[in-house]
Formats: sequence, C-alpha cells, structure tokens
Amino acid sequence: MARTAAKIALSLPEELFREIERVRKKRGTTRSALVQHALRSWLRQQSEATLVREWEEGYRRMPENSGEVSGAEMTARFAFDPEDEW
Repeated sequence: MARTAAKIALSLPEELFREIERVRKKRGTTRSALVQHALRSWLRQQSEATLVREWEEGYRRMPENSGEVSGAEMTARFAFDPEDEW
C-alpha cells in the first residue's frame, strides 16, 4: 500500500535555503528527504527535552534521600571495581 504524503509550501531566508541546497547536494538527497530528516530529528529532541523536564520536576518534588545516595555509591563501587578484569 502506498503512503500518501501531505505537501506544504514554506518560505525560507535565502541564506538558509542556500545552506540546505549545499547540504542536500553533498548528501545526494532531495529537499523533501532532508527537511523530513531535520523535522524528525527536531521532534525527537523535543520529546527528549520533555522527558528531561518531567524527570527534573519529579526529582524536585521527591529528591533521593541519603540512604538512596549511599546505596547508589556502593553499587557504583562494586560495578566499577578497578580490581576486576574484563
């Protein structure tokens, strides 16, 4: 089954257009593919930034206690014991 594609028209500053053209020619790709890649990357970054903000907000509401910090330190020492040979 063929995918349908929505089309958009947009205006870009001349300098940005020239940079896009330079990159797409170097990569041997189309404008559409390049813009799609850029938008997917931006959307992924936005999603990751949202997760980080949510984690930070949760940490501010309920930071770890000293016992949890001690446990994490002990785990790290055990996990990264310099005497261990790989």
